[in-house]
Amino acid sequence: MSKRPSGTPKLSHVDDSGRVTMVDVGDKAVTAREAVARGSIRMSAEALSQIRAGHVKKGDPLQTARVAGILAAKQTSSLIPLCHPLPISSANVELIPTKTGYDIEARVRTTGQTGVEMEALMAVSVAALTIYDMVKAVDKRMVISQIRLMKKTGGKSGTFTR
Repeated sequence: MSKRPSGTPKLSHVDDSGRVTMVDVGDKAVTAREAVARGSIRMSAEALSQIRAGHVKKGDPLQTARVAGILAAKQTSSLIPLCHPLPISSANVELIPTKTGYDIEARVRTTGQTGVEMEALMAVSVAALTIYDMVKAVDKRMVISQIRLMKKTGGKSGTFTR
């Protein structure tokens, strides 16, 4: 591996030799932390009609997506190699109806030495993918988009709000 060029910002997951490493959070303060992420899934009028009428053959995609999002938040460190396993104190996934689909919002909390941004983003992503999976027989053109961090609190870097 080559060393990073001088003058470039140091990435927290890369050591001075350019090797990927897990950040040592052992000396960081334990603080209350929260992250909120959002995304959306857009679909055809037919797919939306079937969801809202409760006629999706596989079952209720919205309730299934909520549970899938919560499970995903809890499993983030198993899926993203450099994420720390965290004691999540709360994970909530909301599905907000829109004219063309659903906006998805996840809120994740912990008290720990590192934040839960990735857990919130994972919850939104998997909730959207779950809806896609359950409705794809009706609409394979669904679009999952704009998955992003909206807010994070706690820790050394303080508060971030989009």
